[in-house]
Amino acid sequence: MAETTTAKKPTLDKAVFDVEVKNHELLKLAYDSYLANSRGANATTKRRGEVRGGGKKPWKQKGTGRARFGSSRNPIWRGGGIVFGPLGNENYTKTVPAASKRLAVRQALTLAKKADKIVIADLKTTGKTSEVAAFMTKNKLDVRRVLLVPEEKTDVIARATKNIQSFEVVSPTYLTVYHILNADKIVVSAKALPKIEAWLKGGK
Repeated sequence: MAETTTAKKPTLDKAVFDVEVKNHELLKLAYDSYLANSRGANATTKRRGEVRGGGKKPWKQKGTGRARFGSSRNPIWRGGGIVFGPLGNENYTKTVPAASKRLAVRQALTLAKKADKIVIADLKTTGKTSEVAAFMTKNKLDVRRVLLVPEEKTDVIARATKNIQSFEVVSPTYLTVYHILNADKIVVSAKALPKIEAWLKGGK
């Protein structure tokens, strides 16, 4: 049976986990960018020429005392077309420079460290959910959201954690401000720590 062990807490690099956070503007920009880039253009509407019907003129042009209308699918009519509605090809993405993204992640990790959210521990599992449950108990992870950052996101870890709703697994170099700020606890593998630090220090 696999074991769950807690590694000795290594020294966290100050260049990554202890940076200056003057304000939260960059954090908000990176957070919003993640949400915007995850957004799909699913909403679609029909323009006047795409709505079914309306081929016959509602009433004659003159003599009725009413306003002139050529089609019942005019946008101001009920059942008419939509003016300036979404067409399904909108681009909602927001671009943030890679160096700024890494700086934002360093700021988020700094705030997480100050809030005592970071736990250095190694999850050793054969893919069983019970092993993850024991790991959570041992490391006092009785919180709503746990972000697990292993050395490598494997199928075994994914299988072991998929039935635990509070767990989210992210590879070391795929950390985002969104993941960090939304987590109540961040469990980082001791072997993943050097990868995170090497990646983030490359964006000074």
